[in-house]
Amino acid sequence: MRWLNEAEMAAWRSYIVATLRLRQRLHRELSDRHAVSLTDYEVLVCLEMQADHRMRMSELAVLMGSTKSRLSHQVGRLEDAGLVRRVRDPEDKRGVITELTDQGKALLEKAAPTHVEGVREHLIDLLSPEEQATIAAAFDRVLGHLTEVDG
Repeated sequence: MRWLNEAEMAAWRSYIVATLRLRQRLHRELSDRHAVSLTDYEVLVCLEMQADHRMRMSELAVLMGSTKSRLSHQVGRLEDAGLVRRVRDPEDKRGVITELTDQGKALLEKAAPTHVEGVREHLIDLLSPEEQATIAAAFDRVLGHLTEVDG
């Protein structure tokens, strides 16, 4: 077993605590101002980024890093709120597609400035352009590795 040395442990702990607190802060800002959770906002953004504002549930689960079961419950709540709708995939009757509704698009338009403002204030504007590039490169490499090992 190769244990973490002091510098490695400091990097790991800083990452864990900072990302947890950052996500909590961004969640609180969205929740307080727009009555939407950060994870619900992220689902809406994933759908909005698609050309037709819709996505298969299985693909959305992978993109969100969620289980199909957890995502199904989350999408159910979003559907009850009128922000998304689920429809059968016409190409695969077993598949389900989630699509963004007009109400979901409207919420995104209102909430996006709050989210971007928070991301800037609590992360981006604290970093130099070089640090931003380093973080992007490092986590692209981590994501690539995890995508490869998860198959």
